[in-house]
Amino acid sequence: MLRRKPHQSHDTFSEWLTDAAHTRGIEHSMREMRGLYCLVLWIFSYTIWTGEVSTGQPWFCHEVPEKCMERDENVPQCIEQNMRQCNQSRSRRPTPNYFYRRISPSEKDQLDHTLDTEKGYYIINITEEAILKSRNGQGGNNDTDLLLIVSLLNETLFRVSNSSDTEKGNDPNESDPVLQGQSVLGVWLGAKEVQNLSQPVQLRFRNSKKNESGICVFWHLDKNGRGNWSTDGCETRIENGDFVCSCNHLSFFAVLISPQIPEESHIVRLNYISYVGSAFSIAFTALMIVMFLCQRKKQCEHAVFIHVQLSGSLFLLHISFLSSVWFSGQSLTDLVCQGLGLLLHWCLLATFTWTAVEGFHLYLLLVRVFNIYIKRYMLKLSLVGWGVPTFIVMICGVTKPYGKYPFQKDKDNSTPTPLCWVTKQTVSYITVNGYLGLVLLFNMAMLVVVLVKMRQLRTQALQIKDHQRRAWKDWASLLGLSCVLGVPWVLAFSTHGPLSLTSLYVFTILNSFQGVFISLWFLTLTCKTRKEKQISSKGTIQVSYHSNEDVTR
Repeated sequence: MLRRKPHQSHDTFSEWLTDAAHTRGIEHSMREMRGLYCLVLWIFSYTIWTGEVSTGQPWFCHEVPEKCMERDENVPQCIEQNMRQCNQSRSRRPTPNYFYRRISPSEKDQLDHTLDTEKGYYIINITEEAILKSRNGQGGNNDTDLLLIVSLLNETLFRVSNSSDTEKGNDPNESDPVLQGQSVLGVWLGAKEVQNLSQPVQLRFRNSKKNESGICVFWHLDKNGRGNWSTDGCETRIENGDFVCSCNHLSFFAVLISPQIPEESHIVRLNYISYVGSAFSIAFTALMIVMFLCQRKKQCEHAVFIHVQLSGSLFLLHISFLSSVWFSGQSLTDLVCQGLGLLLHWCLLATFTWTAVEGFHLYLLLVRVFNIYIKRYMLKLSLVGWGVPTFIVMICGVTKPYGKYPFQKDKDNSTPTPLCWVTKQTVSYITVNGYLGLVLLFNMAMLVVVLVKMRQLRTQALQIKDHQRRAWKDWASLLGLSCVLGVPWVLAFSTHGPLSLTSLYVFTILNSFQGVFISLWFLTLTCKTRKEKQISSKGTIQVSYHSNEDVTR
C-alpha cells in the first residue's frame, strides 16, 4: 500500500482553504450587489411614483402648493415659479381649490374667456390682449393651447415680512391685514408673465357681507423675496355688492377688508394735523401748569387740581409722541427706541387714568353728594393716576413689546412713517384698547348722569326768558366735560367701515388739540371762580356796611 507524502497532503489542504475563501468572497460580493440593486430599484420606483425626477421634470400643477409648503421656504415665490412650468394632469384625488381651463387657438375670436370657480365665489375674466401677450411670450407659437390656472390659497401663506421684524425677533404675523374670505386667488396664463395690459383682467370676489368695504390688492415680491400687499395697477369697484378687481397684470390677488392704512396723501395730511395739534397742546398745557403753580399759594379746588394733573399727562404725552416720531426716523439703537416706546405707552395710559379720575370725581359730586370727604384725597388720586400706568408698563416691559412700529409701507416696502411704540398686537389690544374701553364706559355713564341733572335743573327754572341763556351754558358745559372725560377717544373704535377716513380725521383733530380744549376749560373755570369770589366779597361788604349803619343808629 502506497503512502501519500506529507507535503502533498498539506498542499492539497491549502488549495482547498483558498478555494473555500474565494467562494465565500464571491457569495458576499453577490449579496452586496443584490442589496445595491434593490436600493437603486426602490429609489427609481419612488421617483417614478412621486413624479420628482432629479432631471428637473416639472411638478403636476395641482401639487405645486403642497410641495412648496413641504419645502418650508418662501411659499409664494415657489408657487409663482413652478406654476408657470408645471404639467397639467388630472389628479387621482379631488382638488377643490384648483381650477383650470385650456384656451385653444380656435378660441382667439371668442369674447368670453371666463373661468368660474365652484359656487361662483370667484370669477376670472381674461381679456384678448392678455391671451395675445401670453402667446407671444412663448416664442410666437400660436398653435398650442394656453393653460389658464387658478389656485385658491390660504392667507396664512402670505405674511408681510420686513427686515426689522426679523432682526428684532418680533412676530411678523401680528400686523397682517384682514382678507375677504381669508383666501388668496392665484392666476396664471401660460409660461410667461403677463403685465402692463391696456385691457385689464377682471376678477369678481363674492361679498357675503354686503356692508363690508374693501380694496383690491396683489402680492408684490421684491428682489430679496420679501412680499407685501400693493394696489398698483388694480382698481376696485362694487357691482351688486360684490368686489370687482380690474388689474393690468396676473399675480396673487385678494380683497383687503376695511384697510386700516389710508392713501399716502391722507397720511401726509393727518401727520401735519397731528404735529401742529401736538405743538399747540404742548404750549397751552405748559401755560396752564405755569398759571397753576403761580396760584399755588392760594387754596385751590379739587377739580382744578385734577384738571392740572390731566394737563400734565397730556403735556408729557404730546412731547413723547413728537420725540418718538422724530427719533424713530433716525439711526438709533433698538434700546433707545424701546425706551421711547415705553415712555409713550406710559404717558398714554396716564392720560386715560386721569380721565377716569375726572369721572370718579364727577361721580362724587353728582351721585353721592353727601359724605364725600376722603382723607388725603389728592394724595390717593395722585397715587392712582400715576401709579397704575407705572405698574402696567412695568409688567409689559418684561415681555419687551416695544420697538419701531410701521404705520405705512410704500411701494419699495420701506416704512416712511415709523413710530417707537408697542409692536406686539396682543399687548396693545389689552393695555390700550381694553383699558381705554373700560375708562370710556365709566365716563360715558357719568356724562349721562350730567345730562339727567341738567334736564332736572332746566325743568325747575321758573323764568322763561332765562331758558335760552341756560341752554347755551348747558351745551358749553357739556362740551367741556366731554373733552375732560376723554369722550373724543371713542372715535378710535370707529376707524373701520365706510366712514373710517372721516372718523380718522375727526379723531386726529380732536385728540391732537385736546390739550388746547382742556386749557380753555381751565381758564373758563378760573375766571368763573374769580367772578363768584368778587360777587361774594361785594355782598359781604354791603352786608357789613348796612349792619354798621344799624349799629350807629
